[in-house]
Amino acid sequence: MPITIYAADWIVPISSAPIEKGAVAFSETQIIAVGHGREIAQRFPDASIKDFGEAAILPGFVNAHAHLEITALRGYLDSVENDFSTWLLKLATARDRVMTAEDIENSALCGALEAVRAGVTAIGDIGKHGFAGAKALSQTGLRGISYQENSFALDADLAAERFNELREKVSENRQFESNLVKIGITPHAPYTVSRKLFEMMTDFSLSANLPVTIHAAESKAEEDLMRSGTGNIAALLKNLGVSWDAPGCSTIQYLEKVGVLTTKPLLAHCINVDETDLEIIRATETKIAHCPKSNAKFAHGIAPFARMLANNVVGLGSDSVASNNVCDILEEARLAAFLQRNNGYFISAEQVLFAATLGGARALGLENKTGSLEAGKQADLCVISLASLPQQPVYDVNAALVFASSARDLVQTVVAGNAIYENGEIKLVDELAAKARLKETARKIA
Repeated sequence: MPITIYAADWIVPISSAPIEKGAVAFSETQIIAVGHGREIAQRFPDASIKDFGEAAILPGFVNAHAHLEITALRGYLDSVENDFSTWLLKLATARDRVMTAEDIENSALCGALEAVRAGVTAIGDIGKHGFAGAKALSQTGLRGISYQENSFALDADLAAERFNELREKVSENRQFESNLVKIGITPHAPYTVSRKLFEMMTDFSLSANLPVTIHAAESKAEEDLMRSGTGNIAALLKNLGVSWDAPGCSTIQYLEKVGVLTTKPLLAHCINVDETDLEIIRATETKIAHCPKSNAKFAHGIAPFARMLANNVVGLGSDSVASNNVCDILEEARLAAFLQRNNGYFISAEQVLFAATLGGARALGLENKTGSLEAGKQADLCVISLASLPQQPVYDVNAALVFASSARDLVQTVVAGNAIYENGEIKLVDELAAKARLKETARKIA
């Protein structure tokens, strides 16, 4: 089998210390060796070698929480971000009443293409139209989990109907499953899913071995709703004629009571969590997707990321570009570190880079395949140039990556040994055609 060696000034395995003048050797889909460049070249004398020079080779980034299908809404919702309920309604109106199935598919595809250009190799994607995200991952050659979202239903009488709809969608989405793409489910949030539907989806997850993700503890409005039945979300539910009995506890405690934490889910956001909540998360082997930019853009608050790092499995997520407005995991890592430092927790570049890679892989349950450069793992990696003046000089490669680099410095993205982006070009999809269709969708929405 042919062997390929990628060499660079720096190899950043994540699971071990950075290697200066290092190399990664892989055969077909799998990494077979990581080490010093000269040693790797001597070990595999017949291998083809590509030396990237002033660059860092590291595992591909893992975007643990995204919504690819609403990429077409980037910037469209910014004027109502001060009111999360209004934001949600405006989003739903545009997606469900204006965008066609073809619009949504292309929107998801464009989101996936942006991720590829940012060095992302694995995504935890949520979609009401789950097929769109699953298809986009498949088309672009990305690894990931496509989580099918339920249709919103707080009315327990609708639980069986909504569950049957979800089960049918999951069955349809399975056509896109492969060695790279898996299907999961997502009970959207505690304020859009009845307890009965939570229970049905939990049983479904456990019996069908489907990964689960949930939006949880995302805003003060959610906390007010859960603890006292008050606040903006409570007012929205009342206006919609939906009755709600506040459980009188935190979101995390409520999710534990309804039993959904038995699925060991991935919880997105977790801004309003205390030590009791974090202990529940740790004890149930629940994971967290930390989305610092989206949280800040909504003014929802600063999640206790430092405590999550110490006690739980946590990765980084971009959320949707409708609330970010870009997919750049290095930018997420940088902001995550800065916000925690401003709160008195001195988070290092190494720690956030871990969350951006192996932490995210663990959050998605993919740590045996990706997230670090190790022999036996899949050849999922990205190459980031360190040659520009704003990145020089490089004393600490972790710091250079987190504090002086961005997605714009990406040189190559490789998934399972397959280069899906190199030399400024997307390899598997007509990017210009997808961009043109995205603009047509935007004109229709506007």
